[in-house]
Amino acid sequence: MPDVAAVIDDLRDESNELDALVRELGAEQWASATPAPGWSVAHQIAHLTWTDEVAVLAATDAEAFAGEVARAMEAPDSFVDRGAEEIAVLAPEALLARWRTGRKRLEAVLREAPAGTRIPWYGPPMSVASMATARIMESWAHGQDIADALGVTRTPTARLRHVARIGVRARDYAYLVRGIKAPEEEFRVELLTPDGELITFGAPYAPQRVTGPLVDFCLLVTQRAHRDDLAVRATGPDADQWLGIAQAFAGPAGPGRAPRGGAE
Repeated sequence: MPDVAAVIDDLRDESNELDALVRELGAEQWASATPAPGWSVAHQIAHLTWTDEVAVLAATDAEAFAGEVARAMEAPDSFVDRGAEEIAVLAPEALLARWRTGRKRLEAVLREAPAGTRIPWYGPPMSVASMATARIMESWAHGQDIADALGVTRTPTARLRHVARIGVRARDYAYLVRGIKAPEEEFRVELLTPDGELITFGAPYAPQRVTGPLVDFCLLVTQRAHRDDLAVRATGPDADQWLGIAQAFAGPAGPGRAPRGGAE
């Protein structure tokens, strides 16, 4: 079982790192287009703000959150964009202040949650550790969009293990949202960290296998790069199919990114 406090610490650190990337941006940079169609840097931070606020609602008022889910189901392809649009109109200073307030509130709520708490979400309910992990994944993924927009290369951290873990655990969900029956057998996933350490998931001798750099796998499961541009490899037809549909996030299947070339 993960150390819940340590996962929440990592969420705090991931958010702080992204905060440092955007806090000094000028108005033109906040308006810069990111790889997500129609989303500026401001939209990316607005989305994180909205999601943190909704996560607080889910953790503190399940009935009110159920109403949010019902509204989302009325417009499943637009409710995320709508949430970002409503907050992205704020001035950068106000947007930063709201994001900081929301994420600190979420951190406090997660730290105070009783052991065994299950938090409802747009996908399956999550433990406190899983919710914190999901927020790390989202913060890293949207931070990648911002870094790409600004032409910044970020240094990978050990927090990427959380992104990889939720990507692996969400395997069957990726099939579910596409109406495909998930394979019954476990896959083996072997990922190499930038400093040469191998991290693994699944049965050691599973015939269906995924291997590659940790960073590339995280880019794949967050749909921040096309698999053709990454050094992630599959052994077996089921593993190969998964790499084409993998998603670490709840909600409808995303369109992903178009290939740019470059992977050998």
